[in-house]
Amino acid sequence: MNTHLCPACGQPNRCTQAVSDSPITHCWCFEVDVKPQALQDLPPEALDRACLCPRCAQALPAQDD
Repeated sequence: MNTHLCPACGQPNRCTQAVSDSPITHCWCFEVDVKPQALQDLPPEALDRACLCPRCAQALPAQDD
């Protein structure tokens, strides 16, 4: 599993913890409430292994780019 990608949408998750080997003191995820429904559809093997991206963590609809 690539810990740099969101397990829900496959986009970069921008997680500071995923790219740092040393202890971190701040990441975007420290400031956002992860919506419970954002975790419901993840496969069990993805839980606690890779961070969601900010959009998926907030259970926002996907954007068309």
